[in-house]
Amino acid sequence: MHPHPEPEQTPNAKQLNSDCRCSSLNRKALRSELNRLDGNDDLYRLIAEERPNLFAESAVFIDQACLDQQLEIIAALERVIALPAYQQQVLKYAPDAARFLTKAHGVFLGYDFHLSTDGPKLIEINSNAGGAMINALLIRAQNSCCETAGNQQPGKLKLPRQDTQRAETLFMEMFYREWRSERDAEPLRSIAIVDDDPQQQYMWPEFLLFKHLFEHHKIQTVICDPQALNYHDGGLWHGDLQIDLVYNRLTDFGLESLECRTLREAYLAGAVVLTPHPRNHALYADKRNLVWLGNDDFLRAIGVDAHTRTLLQEGIAHTVLVDAQHAEWFWAERKQLFFKPARGYGSKAAYRGDKLTRRVFEDILQHDYVAQTLVKPSERHLDAGELKLDLRHYVYQGQTQLVCARLYQGQTTNFRTPGGGFAQVVVVP
Repeated sequence: MHPHPEPEQTPNAKQLNSDCRCSSLNRKALRSELNRLDGNDDLYRLIAEERPNLFAESAVFIDQACLDQQLEIIAALERVIALPAYQQQVLKYAPDAARFLTKAHGVFLGYDFHLSTDGPKLIEINSNAGGAMINALLIRAQNSCCETAGNQQPGKLKLPRQDTQRAETLFMEMFYREWRSERDAEPLRSIAIVDDDPQQQYMWPEFLLFKHLFEHHKIQTVICDPQALNYHDGGLWHGDLQIDLVYNRLTDFGLESLECRTLREAYLAGAVVLTPHPRNHALYADKRNLVWLGNDDFLRAIGVDAHTRTLLQEGIAHTVLVDAQHAEWFWAERKQLFFKPARGYGSKAAYRGDKLTRRVFEDILQHDYVAQTLVKPSERHLDAGELKLDLRHYVYQGQTQLVCARLYQGQTTNFRTPGGGFAQVVVVP
């Protein structure tokens, strides 16, 4: 008798990210999904042809233990951010509008991680994180993986306390919850999706997807610039339509610009429900917050338990305020650091220290910046080349609704890399 061969073990995530060259995206299914929404090829053209690097053809693999660690880090962060002493500390440097108390929580927080050799490290939290709706669509246009990766469908993750509802259903329920938190049983009749010159934004197709979703639920929806809004007769208006809720995609997080004056006035008067709002950004997404969230002395002083402190110490990329008094130290250590503007977004004006010129460094010293210990991202090897990857959790009220990866080359995430963009995630047991 011959002995039975040992069953082959499923490769781990690192091996699959290195060796798997499969394409999981089903473009025919994607086109059919988009045609179902608009009845023609306009959305498909906008998403798949005019933005060819918005999404990747291939999936990204992570180990279950790694995903569990990320969920633990997010839960620990949420526990601390809920503490009045933490909020008091970070509101000291927040814009005035962030002090306005609101019951709405804020939709689409983005928790972004790099997967280092010693575990996942949170590199930043973003408010009004883009891409959730694009990824919800992409999940439905994936072929299942081959047997090597367990025949899983990319993007379909088993997340705690979450049923098998489609992501769009979770998103819609979230907007209703935001509305009800402020307006109880009143019907939600109208939504404005607001951004600067929205049609020129790279994520314009996502605004259209949200419009389809809201209108499917019989909610009148407009996509507009903040300057197209008027505040009168106790309400916020777009032409003859009174706006009940604003889905805020602006990067003027404190509504401080002249262009946002009308929206700010209506919001502070309680005339409209705004989500996400200035307080949401101030509590979660100002980059300076990571200095406090990772500071063991501060956390101990405000009563944070030892287990939570350890999770945050190990799970957040070490972050410090850039201080002109210590300019020489920052310059000497720059190759191990990543510099980010305190209220930055989308990698704008963010610099890897080893690429810094003296002139740019002098400019950084004049502004509010943080420096973060450089956490080298892990990689996905594809025919297009070696791509760096980060992971994003879309989170609402502490619960992850969807996880995606972003593939890129260069200093920071971008949507310019051939073969890169949003990628769906497969969790390896």
